[in-house]
Amino acid sequence: MTDKAHEIAALLAPTVGSLGLELLGVEYLPAPGGAVLRLYIDTPEGDERAVGIEDCEATSREVSAQLDVADPISGNYTLEVSSPGVDRPLFTLAQFGRFAGQVAKVGLKLPMDGRRRLQGTILRTDGDMVVFDVDGTEIAVAVDNIDKARLVPDWVALGLAPARDKSGRDARPGKQKKH
Repeated sequence: MTDKAHEIAALLAPTVGSLGLELLGVEYLPAPGGAVLRLYIDTPEGDERAVGIEDCEATSREVSAQLDVADPISGNYTLEVSSPGVDRPLFTLAQFGRFAGQVAKVGLKLPMDGRRRLQGTILRTDGDMVVFDVDGTEIAVAVDNIDKARLVPDWVALGLAPARDKSGRDARPGKQKKH
């Protein structure tokens, strides 16, 4: 997150928390003619219910009032409140730790070994580092060097894509080619 996004997240987290929700992170995207302020909210860990449109609406109402008073953004902006979705964005070291074992796509602020992007399995967090397995190689990235990160959904496990066998053919029953 940018410094402005961190500032806004610190301002709004207690308000979102008072609604029984968790502020996962903030994206602040300045643009000519009007910025976009995107908040990602979720239910607290262990709460089995999913974030619904009512949660997003209530959060939008509460934080809009707070943003009008505190006025951390000069100029026009659009407020968007969203659930994390299946391609959940990751903002904090704790979030990376929570999703160890899952695959993430990561954009870096500063290149590492000539790369600004990587995709790999989150192995663990270590101090202020996130350790990934990228094509069989462990790569440790400082959490402060991560610009954006999102989980990569396992579409097969979610039942939204066909399973593939070793040859790349559809492995669902009844979908194999008859000889």
